[in-house]
Amino acid sequence: MRRHALIPASLVVAGGVWLATALPGSAAAATPTVPFGSHQVPYAAGTLKPTGDQSALDAKVVDYYKKWKSYFVTQNCGNGWYEVYSPDADHPYVAEAQGYGLVITATMAGADADAKKIFDGILKFVLAHPSVNNSGLQAAEQDTGCKSVNGSDSATDGDLDLAYGLLLADRQWGSDGTYDYKALAVKRINAIKASELHPSTHLLKLGDWSSGSYDKISRTSDWMPDHFKAFKKATGDTTWDTVLNRTQQVTADLQAQYAPDTGLLPDFVVNTTTTPKPAAGQVLEDPHDGDYNWNACRDPWRLGTDAALYGDSRSKAATGKLNAWIKAKTGGNASRITSGYTLGGTAYGSTGEPAFFAPFAVAAMNDSGSQAWLDALWKQMLATSPSSSDYYSTSVQLQSMLVVTHNYLTP
Repeated sequence: MRRHALIPASLVVAGGVWLATALPGSAAAATPTVPFGSHQVPYAAGTLKPTGDQSALDAKVVDYYKKWKSYFVTQNCGNGWYEVYSPDADHPYVAEAQGYGLVITATMAGADADAKKIFDGILKFVLAHPSVNNSGLQAAEQDTGCKSVNGSDSATDGDLDLAYGLLLADRQWGSDGTYDYKALAVKRINAIKASELHPSTHLLKLGDWSSGSYDKISRTSDWMPDHFKAFKKATGDTTWDTVLNRTQQVTADLQAQYAPDTGLLPDFVVNTTTTPKPAAGQVLEDPHDGDYNWNACRDPWRLGTDAALYGDSRSKAATGKLNAWIKAKTGGNASRITSGYTLGGTAYGSTGEPAFFAPFAVAAMNDSGSQAWLDALWKQMLATSPSSSDYYSTSVQLQSMLVVTHNYLTP
């Protein structure tokens, strides 16, 4: 896919970061196991973070989160639902946005006393909008009337983050409350396997609607190695080991054959049942489907997160190529990153798009020689005010900030 709540009075400032205090009469289950800012999830040895005091870094993330929340977390649809509003998407509510919402709110628990309430409200919205093809998945798009439209079928990227967010919720709050988060996560993971995973290629499909020629297309930004590891852990299903190995092998092959000088990956890969290769022109969205464009711009974040959390050598190698190229391409000036590149590295589009520059910070944190470059990218993020009309870039930057400040959460 391409492209208003206030912080409550129950929050107090501690070390420059908003921390939730217990509300009178609130359930103990609402207290998160891993509150934001506690940094309980270890990163791989040697992983960088932006220069500066940790509490100051955390405070910048919370400040950005408050803006994201005020712009995009809504209750426009009634029914006790919360929704993540996506004004720049094809429809005002999309599964991708709700997936981001679950991951973000579960991670921000402890910085926002309403995190669990918002999480459950988004989840209620998700569960009320199942795909027509597999009720364990979400219908990808809802209109201004909050009704599913455009076929009411699924989008794989949304379901991947929804499942991961549910696993985070199980870690944060347990599964004994209104929702059994763990059971819902496992149900969605199994539904993804049944309807969004190609049974022979072990590459993810575009959605549960994919058939014919579309059944041979995969989106590189859906290749989320840390998610696959979490799914294997949650289910014990070794299929996710196969998916992990397959996507990492295809990633390496694409970089070697089609982007040896840049490491860039295309938005969409075709011929997945034979020899995967970048799309040649438009196959789903626009003529840049075979370029590093509005989908693949998330790849440094997704691959870099796995390298940072698990020290995975294959993810680290892939992000290392991306990081080395973009640092040289821009001469270390983060403001020169543009919103689109051919796989050979020719730039097009405009500068100043957070969805393009923020993910490169996650790649940079995995290179011991890129501290100055990481700091430049961090400063670029802080210098860029989020727009209330750009949910996509704001959401991508916020999640990149969570990773680079060592606040990312694993199940």
